Amino acid sequence: MQTSQEHHSSASFQGLYRQPLQDPYCLSHFQILENNVSADMGNQGTSVSFEPEQYFTLESSPATDGYIVCDSPSISSGLSNRSPFSPQVSQSYMSDPHRSPENNYGSPASGSSVADNGNEMRHKLREIETVLLGSEPDIGDSCYNSLVSGIHHVTSTSRWDLDQLVEMIPRLDLREVLICCAEAVSNNDVSTAVALMKVLEKKVSVSGDPIQRLGAYMLEGLRARLERSGSVIYKSLKCEEPTSSELMSYMSILYGICPYWKFAYVSANAVIGEVMANERRIHIIDFQIAQGSQWMLLIKALERRPGGPPLALRITGVDDSQSAHARGGGLNIVGQKLLAFAKSCQVPLEFHAAPMSGCEVELENLSVRPGEALAVNFPYVLHHMPDESVSTQNHRDRLLRLVKSLSPKVVTLIEQESNTNTSPFFPRFKETMEYYTAMFESIDAAQHPRHDKRRIRAEENCVARDIVNMVACEDAERVERHELLGKWRSRLSMAGFTPYPLSSSVANTVIDLLGNYNENYRLAESGGALYLGWKNRPMVTSSAWW
Repeated sequence: MQTSQEHHSSASFQGLYRQPLQDPYCLSHFQILENNVSADMGNQGTSVSFEPEQYFTLESSPATDGYIVCDSPSISSGLSNRSPFSPQVSQSYMSDPHRSPENNYGSPASGSSVADNGNEMRHKLREIETVLLGSEPDIGDSCYNSLVSGIHHVTSTSRWDLDQLVEMIPRLDLREVLICCAEAVSNNDVSTAVALMKVLEKKVSVSGDPIQRLGAYMLEGLRARLERSGSVIYKSLKCEEPTSSELMSYMSILYGICPYWKFAYVSANAVIGEVMANERRIHIIDFQIAQGSQWMLLIKALERRPGGPPLALRITGVDDSQSAHARGGGLNIVGQKLLAFAKSCQVPLEFHAAPMSGCEVELENLSVRPGEALAVNFPYVLHHMPDESVSTQNHRDRLLRLVKSLSPKVVTLIEQESNTNTSPFFPRFKETMEYYTAMFESIDAAQHPRHDKRRIRAEENCVARDIVNMVACEDAERVERHELLGKWRSRLSMAGFTPYPLSSSVANTVIDLLGNYNENYRLAESGGALYLGWKNRPMVTSSAWW
């Protein structure tokens, strides 16, 4: 996910009414497509938390100081149920000065925190060495010293001994082994890292529980980093490039399982529709148009608005190579689909293609005309733009200044609430583990069989590549660079933007969406932005600016 220091007063969500539950499924990082209309259809100084005891029915929601939390505890309570990425084959909070120390979100159902408990880990490592060497080792300061000699002893003898090790240490926590392995990689302690990877091989599985699946992909990232193979990151996953039709299918699986992407579409459309309610000539610039499915929903809404559809609607779609691969072709495919749909709705539409990445966009590529009300959409895309830590050109801030110069009526920003941009490798590894533990748990909540090959392939191609990129790559090769909303507020403020206050109708729209998902999804509002969370962990933010 990838900011103004002024905050407008938060919209009140009190008294919201949730409609009865509809279909039990709903879903998202980042842009996915559907094949028909219905299918298509740390803030600075502020912390947002999702505390289990703070849920309430929407009919009697209390006012809170700073934010409202909307849970979905059960059907009987009258609240909705609901279950990325980042399905776009797309810092640690410990190192981010904008993140409050209170924003330490974990996923309680997963057992233990990813924070490195040094004393407990040393104790477990002493147990390992006792098993391996038959003696009680001395207590050392390092997380690894006692483990290394024992592991090397096992791996130098036979495969049977390694299997026996894993069996004999059932209490060995997979998260802790991953963290120790990452610390060894960070310290360039190759022998320890390799030994720990041998243990991890026995504990991870792409068809296991959430932490086992996540562990499999984080292990691939650690290997790629150790082998300095970040430049061939996709090959490191040992899977063939999917065809465009396969990738579309994988994306649609995740799109139906969890709501992160639909949250992006629905919240942005609700704001844009509200701002453009009385406009006769509308221009929308989408910096990651993917299949264009989001705009079919908006076109349908414009057809039905009280004053009738606009006299003219233009959509400028910015493309990238991944979206083109997923579609199986260029932006002409998107344009043809949207034009046909708009014609069926009797909404006059003109489509303009900008086939390039956001880093390449200049003013002349956007075809802005006088007299049009302009809306700009940044859905899970700005975090791919390199900033001042990567390039002197700083495309992240350059794009925001460019957009501000166009005087848009509204800009919508949807980003993951994670901090992986500028922090060093080791804290970034722990942040990535924390964030994606929650995501894999939320995917699991949809109760797809763990051995379902299509779900496995969907996670490999739509989520795992992002994880491996964050773990294995640095500098310009690392394109997954998320920032917390507090940092985005700073960037947007410096570019001249002011937060656009979200109305209660926007929140109502999202609440209706979440009625289709698992009860552990949470919705909160703070500083004029919406936070979509899983249990205690904020996952995605949606904000608007002008």
